[in-house]
Amino acid sequence: MTIAEPQSPSAVAQLALYLARKGRPVWPLTVRDIRQVTPRMTRVTFTCPTLGELAWKRGQDVVLELPLVGGEIARRHYTIRDIEGGTLAIDFVRHGASPVGRWLDAVKPGDRLNAVGPRGHTFIHDADWHLFTGDETAIPAIFAMLEGLPEPKHAFAFIEIADETEKQAPPAGATIVWLSRNGAPAAPSNRIATAVEAFEFPKGRGHAYVLGETSSVRAIRQRLIARGMAKDQTCAEGYWRPGRVGGHDHA
Repeated sequence: MTIAEPQSPSAVAQLALYLARKGRPVWPLTVRDIRQVTPRMTRVTFTCPTLGELAWKRGQDVVLELPLVGGEIARRHYTIRDIEGGTLAIDFVRHGASPVGRWLDAVKPGDRLNAVGPRGHTFIHDADWHLFTGDETAIPAIFAMLEGLPEPKHAFAFIEIADETEKQAPPAGATIVWLSRNGAPAAPSNRIATAVEAFEFPKGRGHAYVLGETSSVRAIRQRLIARGMAKDQTCAEGYWRPGRVGGHDHA
């Protein structure tokens, strides 16, 4: 009989990171760098020793366990913007004063946190054309999916932003319609729904990816179905709604 050698505390901790939380693996991330993409969008790039094992579909998110003052943890869903060259990038939209905003103000290279996932049913589906809608919170998912399309010229996106400074260079070939609030704060509105209502469906089978504020997402999805899209031709997810802190709404 052989007796196994006791594992070191660090080995036990590393093993714990691989244990699933609700059936999903945990990834130890280390901050590599932080940069401003737009005045309200901050990109944090992470490294992870086991990143090559992360099976990700463009459009999916992870749950970040963000350390807060006092030792508390804020668990928030964030779309993976990209995985490339051993790094994982996530874009954060600032919504004024918030625990996540304070974390962004203090984060620095070398800081560590865990991510759980990936998760979510929003990812590219087979279709002849693709329609994307959402506000600035949906830009990371929309751009990640656009960059994964073999034929971006058959992709159309309607994106609401705070003002013109929040525009980003779109993936080549895609058609982007930017809808500015002219500096007004984000709130439920019919701005995107009105623009999408005037969108003429191209020929062939389409798929819609409807993201952003929950009430807007539900209204747009209902109209797309009323106009002839089947329920399985839509991915719809509410990223936020007034009064709610964290979490997603499956629409």
